[in-house]
Order: sequence, then C-alpha cells, then structure tokens
Amino acid sequence: MEPLRLGFFTEVYRPVVNGVVASVEALADGLRQRAHEVYCFAPHMPGYDEPDGPVFRIPSLPLPTRTPYRLALPLVSRRNRNRVIKRLSLVHAHSPFVTGWMGLRYARRYGMPLVYTYHTQLEAYAHYIPFEPNATRLAASALTRTFANSADAVVVPTPAMSARLRAIGVTTRIDVVPSGIDLARFGAGRRNEPLRARCGVAPNERMLLAVGRLAKEKNLELAIEALARANDPALRLVVAGDGPHREELERFASEAGVAGATRFLGAVAREQLPDLYASADAFVMPSTSETQGLVLAEALAAGALVIAADAPQNRDVVGEAGWIVPPDPRAFGRAFAEIGVPGGGAEARRAAQRFSIDTQIDAMEALYASLAVPARIA
Repeated sequence: MEPLRLGFFTEVYRPVVNGVVASVEALADGLRQRAHEVYCFAPHMPGYDEPDGPVFRIPSLPLPTRTPYRLALPLVSRRNRNRVIKRLSLVHAHSPFVTGWMGLRYARRYGMPLVYTYHTQLEAYAHYIPFEPNATRLAASALTRTFANSADAVVVPTPAMSARLRAIGVTTRIDVVPSGIDLARFGAGRRNEPLRARCGVAPNERMLLAVGRLAKEKNLELAIEALARANDPALRLVVAGDGPHREELERFASEAGVAGATRFLGAVAREQLPDLYASADAFVMPSTSETQGLVLAEALAAGALVIAADAPQNRDVVGEAGWIVPPDPRAFGRAFAEIGVPGGGAEARRAAQRFSIDTQIDAMEALYASLAVPARIA
C-alpha cells in the first residue's frame, strides 16, 4: 500500500513503562518499518527531553495523586500543526482523555478519519478517583462510549473487549486486532538456573512468576494469598515490576506469612524478560482488568505454563494453551500445588503465533487503507 502519514495521540508514553506504552511503541515501530510515517503526540515529562519528531511533547501539569502520569494540556504549536498535523492521512487516538479529544478535534477540523484503540477498561480504575465507585464506573463507561462512537473505527485486542464495548452502547465499527509482540525475542528465552538463583529460587523449588506494574487493579494479592493457602515450602513467587502498590503488597505478603517465599525484583529491563519467563515453572496472571495483557502473550511465546484468572479476555488469549482458574485464592492455591516439571512449551509457543507484530501490522494497514485519505503535501 502507499505510505501513510499517521498521527498517534496518547496520554502516556516513554519514559513511563506499562502495557499501553509498549503497545503504542511496537505499533509505531512496525509501521515505520513498512515505510509509513508515524508521529506521536504525548505529554511532556519533566527531566525527559527529546527533539521534536517523530515524538512531539504536549505541555503538561502534575496530577494531584502519586502517579507517573501527567495532565496533558491541549496545546500544539502552530508550526507543528501546519507542518505535521495538517499533512496527516489519519489520526489514531490511544486514549479517550485530553490527547484523544485533541486528535478528534484535528481529525474533524482537517477532514481526516479517526481510529481509536481501546487499551484500558477504565471502569477497573475507579478506585483512583475520590468519588462514589459506582458513579465513577458509570462515568467511565459513558466517556468510553461517547469517544468510541465519535471515531470512524475502534480497535480492540480481544473479542471479549468487542463484546464489552457493544454492551455499553458502542455502535461504531469495531475491529479485533491483537496487540503484537516480538515473537523471536520472547521465543529465544531459555531456562536459566543462575537467574533463578538470583531470584531466590533453589534448584529443588518451583518458581511462580508475575510481571507487570504493581497497582491495585492488577490483583496481585490473589497470587500472594494463593501462595499462602498452597502451604508448599517448595513454592516461590517472583514479582517483576514496580509501581505505587509495592509497599502495600510487601506488607500483605508479610501478614500472609509468605514474605520469605516472595521476591520483589522491582523494574526489570525488557531484554531480561524472555529468560525470566522461560525460567519460571508457571507464569501467574491474577488480573481481570486487562483488555489483552501483553505479558500473557509474552509468557506464551517463551513457552511458559500460564495460570490465568478466569476472565473473557484471558480466555481469548490463553485458549487451551494454559490453565484458566477461578479468581479466588483457593482455586489458585490448588493450581500452584499441581505444577510439575516444566515441559517443552510447544503448545504455548503455537498459541503465541497469533500475536505476531507482523500480523498486527497487516491488519492495521488494511484498516487504515479502508479509511485513510491521501496524505497532504501542504
């Protein structure tokens, strides 16, 4: 297809590390490799400077909570509007917040299509807002519905999220396009005994691995309580990632009596993850708040046994390649007790093939081509 000029508008971007950032970066890089031009508009992050293009930073303010995120201000210089935004083929919004509405405004002003990727179930984050939870969840659903129905097409990573959007009243076009990962990188992961030892796991012990941002909605208390209920001295829970909930999780592990069997690694460099996944006897996914969960696809690609909380999107990703378990500590504890000697992981790796970045880019090119107007040259 003819190269396109694409404008990504996202509320969160590097140096923040999370699934949305990883998804946006992987999509942008994959499209650039196919000769498309991708320009990202994201909030300015103090202490993190980069030259304009292909990432343009929007002025931002701190939020009144402990968070790495920023409040974007809907301001783009006239120079960047004229030389970048007005020449786009299409606007792709990755948030229904300030940057998303900026993208919508420019798309409508300059006659461009708007695509919106539904990365986040906002209702699962109601605990961050100091208002009545049910009212907050209703408001989040209304925001998602209104923004999605303003787009020309909505992208979701799993069929479960398509059903979710239809259930809250989204009527616009929805395309299911799984978020892609680097299959070769994660497939190259190998079981590494020195790495297991550095994680506090002895040769005769079994390593449970959880990877992700440490936040309340990730439900890691479920894995910790399940470890306590399993009451097996050979089990070790290794948690890779950092976030605002870490101290609370460490305290919870101590109160549950499994602090000595739980190791918090903090932030782990992305290049270290393949061997970490492959070194685990099981990868644990207690969260039901994801729209897909990149870590699930990464763990499958590395050949790990996946134990995931029963939720429609987790079933969509894992299929028959792992264990889907009711999200309660007793059920997870029983699953932990059944972990045996790791196998070859061939079924898991086959299941991961659906998450090839090339497959994602093929689908996105087809979607863009069905909507895009020719790129402007002036």
